[in-house]
Amino acid sequence: SQEKISQAKVNEGNISIAYYMGALAVFVFGVSYASVPLYKAFCQMTGFGGTTQRAKESKVTNVKPVDGAKMIKIYFTANVHSEMPWKFVPTQREVKVVPGETALAFYTVKNNSNSAITGVATYNVYPPKAGLYFNKIQCFCFEEQRLGANEEIDMPVFFFIDPDMLKDPTMENVSNITLSYTFFKTGDESEIQEVKEVKVGSETS
Repeated sequence: SQEKISQAKVNEGNISIAYYMGALAVFVFGVSYASVPLYKAFCQMTGFGGTTQRAKESKVTNVKPVDGAKMIKIYFTANVHSEMPWKFVPTQREVKVVPGETALAFYTVKNNSNSAITGVATYNVYPPKAGLYFNKIQCFCFEEQRLGANEEIDMPVFFFIDPDMLKDPTMENVSNITLSYTFFKTGDESEIQEVKEVKVGSETS
């Protein structure tokens, strides 16, 4: 009947949309994982996913805590990709700041494997709109971090909340912000050794 034909067309359309969205998600993840600099530039230009801002030196020099401003609680979370044998945790769970006040926080990471591993961290904030006002002065994100076997280090995050946040009516009810990092593996010593062994084997055969 005409009704069944129409329903079939709707179902086909829904399947096509699902495939499209799935492919788009895979593409976005692939860009973020395989091309960190491109993903970084895209996020900073668009604020995608609550991406924070890199503070300019002139702004850092002049920024001051806003008198009488409400306190904002910053929460810290950490994640690692399933293939990453690292333990990654925030050294402190939260800090309280007022807009314009600089603050220093730390994350602790440990390589639990018996070989050196290189990783890179991506990040975002929640709520996403807060990313426009979360300014980092110093950060380990988007830079490769290489840890030796069973090595443990502390990594700093130096930041402030832009006072302009107080002028944004959409941020009026925001009193909590979460900064989240995820580490991905980009290489390890065992993989390099396997490549060398394969190369040596091919040269001697």
